Amino acid sequence: MSAETETASAGAPAASAPAASWHDLAAPGLAAFEALAEGALVRLPEGFRKLCADVVIVIEDFPTDEVLDALGAETPFDLLGLFQGVGQAQGGALAQTGQMPNMVFLYRRPILDYWAEHEETLGDIVTHVLVHEIGHHFGLSDDDMEAVEADAD
Repeated sequence: MSAETETASAGAPAASAPAASWHDLAAPGLAAFEALAEGALVRLPEGFRKLCADVVIVIEDFPTDEVLDALGAETPFDLLGLFQGVGQAQGGALAQTGQMPNMVFLYRRPILDYWAEHEETLGDIVTHVLVHEIGHHFGLSDDDMEAVEADAD
């Protein structure tokens, strides 16, 4: 007996989509997260996007042990993203010779864990983390970052 048949025979209405459609789904991998981040970036206000053109976005499953230790995180799931570099608010508008590029890390597994426990869409969470971390680059306040998110298409 299929899951649809069991549900229907138990007195509840049959599911609108076959159970097999969920059966074949997998968690988004690194490439899918990269596409989500690129899509989120494209939807941000044009002026904001132009200002952060030099920021490199990196998708990883988890933060490194060194990052977790430096930030005092208790578990690898405590950190959804990280800005690493010299922000414009700290004089990092122009790269110095030998300086690594400014980078935003998005951590796939902690973001998926957060998504599983909250009502937001995965795309909205990725956008929020991306804006928050890029906001550190510019020295934006929480209110400024909320305004950028609200202006996203």
